[in-house]
Amino acid sequence: MPVRKVAMLTAGGIAPCLSSAVGGLIERYTERAPEVEIIGYLDGYAGLLTGNSIVVTDEVRAQAHRLHGFGGSPLGNSRVKLTNVADCVKRGLVQEGQDPLQVAAEQLTRDGVDVLHTIGGDDTNTTAADLAAYLHSNGYELQVVGLPKTIDNDVVPIKQTLGAWTAAEQGAIYARNIIGEHTSNPRMLIVHEVMGRHCGWLTAQTARDYHAWVAAQEFVPGIGNSQERWDVHAVYVPESHIDIKAEGARLRAVMDELGCVNIFLSEGAGVEDVVAELEAAGEQVPRDPFGHVMLDKVNPGAWFAKQFAAAIGAEKTMVQKSGYFSRSAAANDQDLALIKLCTDFAVDAALRGESGVVGQDEERGDELRAIEFPRIRGAKPFDPSVPWFQELLRYLGQAR
Repeated sequence: MPVRKVAMLTAGGIAPCLSSAVGGLIERYTERAPEVEIIGYLDGYAGLLTGNSIVVTDEVRAQAHRLHGFGGSPLGNSRVKLTNVADCVKRGLVQEGQDPLQVAAEQLTRDGVDVLHTIGGDDTNTTAADLAAYLHSNGYELQVVGLPKTIDNDVVPIKQTLGAWTAAEQGAIYARNIIGEHTSNPRMLIVHEVMGRHCGWLTAQTARDYHAWVAAQEFVPGIGNSQERWDVHAVYVPESHIDIKAEGARLRAVMDELGCVNIFLSEGAGVEDVVAELEAAGEQVPRDPFGHVMLDKVNPGAWFAKQFAAAIGAEKTMVQKSGYFSRSAAANDQDLALIKLCTDFAVDAALRGESGVVGQDEERGDELRAIEFPRIRGAKPFDPSVPWFQELLRYLGQAR
């Protein structure tokens, strides 16, 4: 079946790849099949449900390369789960009694769309999988080709998600100024909270990038300007238990020697402990439409900062979050290369009649392919035993 019209949408949280991915898809279609009409649904699945879309004009096609230099998404994002009927009704996206999957399918049919490109993380692409399954079982002839966006780098079975490398690099840049605050007060505790609900990859890679920057600097130790004070002193990820008593004793010695402690903490690290304490106190833990704990409401960084401040005798504590800074950046060169690889393949796959999420399949020898939707899921854990992370922990004196 020939492809005559394609649609794109970006969904979920933003990442340093969305604008570039949109630009890359437009460029590839213009190169390979310029006769194909392209539209973009605005604000993710919300735009699909309401039929809110724009046409990619010839003028946009000619300027699409400019999108590689921007963060955010030109199409806008939202967090909408098509199988969460109550939430879709509450938000006015469908009427009472309507099935959001059916509404989406009928909108795609009315718009004459042959291929839908979804650019998003695990929630976006598992929602795309629900839509693809519905379309197939109800006789709708339409392909869905996804691209894996998430700064957490936690989509199974994809080796590297778009935007994650840039987010780590930007988080390390953010840390340079934040950790400069170690000079603002005696016995200073700084907690750099990094995004990562279930997966510690971003926190680990951010700490690695920052540590590499510190190691490359020339210091003046004789006046208190030393690598030891500027460096990372602890990294905590969800995949490893945080022994506050043992770590408190270790970091107390660091504080006594250096007068500061710098911690990199994944926002999902030890969140079960925080939730348990809140629920034991009779508080209701807020959750989003996907059922995830709303970490910005629970605030694990502040909770752990309180525990460690007492354990190490901190005089002043600062918690800073790099997430919104790092996820809104434009893609770096490393990500731009991966984005082009994936967008080119996504267009080519669509023209061949394939569906799936495009990425390097870890379960198929890292082959770049359109991975079957039923195999896509989120919360892929980071492996803290990888040599580069263990090397960092040994340097910190944190290795078990």
